Amino acid sequence: MSSEIPGSPDFLHATRTSYDAIARPYAEQLSDWLGDRPLDLALVTAFAELVRSSGTAPVADVGSGPGHVTARLDGLGVPVFGVDLSPRMVALARQAHPGLRFHVGSMTALDLPDETLGGVLALYSIIHVPDDQLPTVFAEFHRVLVPGGHVLLGFQTGEEDTRLHLTERFEQRISLDYYWRTPQTVTEQLTKAGLRLDAQTVREPTPDETRPRAYVLAHKDA
Repeated sequence: MSSEIPGSPDFLHATRTSYDAIARPYAEQLSDWLGDRPLDLALVTAFAELVRSSGTAPVADVGSGPGHVTARLDGLGVPVFGVDLSPRMVALARQAHPGLRFHVGSMTALDLPDETLGGVLALYSIIHVPDDQLPTVFAEFHRVLVPGGHVLLGFQTGEEDTRLHLTERFEQRISLDYYWRTPQTVTEQLTKAGLRLDAQTVREPTPDETRPRAYVLAHKDA
């Protein structure tokens, strides 16, 4: 599959280029953050159980990065593959987890047929999607899910919606926008896309985090 996304918006190019630049240190320093966060892991485990109980369709880990969460889902008995915008992230994921499938792609236009996924997992990947592109992303999630399929989103949050632009990370020059959104903002967009809310939760930041973390679980009507 080509690493190029024809006609992609500017934010996709900036995001891909930035993560290509920081792929190696990102993978080394954030190799398995779920292992240090039992509440987050419990939510991912619950998502895996919901997917397993609803059928055999696979899960797409969208924004899979170096592949550690994809591997977690595989270990929980879920058929899963990873999708990431950054070719270098995909290469590192394939190297670290040779038994799993990873490919380059964009959540704004998933290269998948309609109604083929039992679940979509997007942990800390919608944070780079601008407000005007979020409806497109959630419409894609709805399109590729089988009836009864589930979505689990994770993202940094706060009391109000905020945009941050970074020009450096891991001592590398980047150009990356971050969008911190309230759970209400995200759930409203999910509902407009035709997905039904199941649960939402916010946990306080750990000592090495600066913002609370929100999780939103939704499904496509059967």
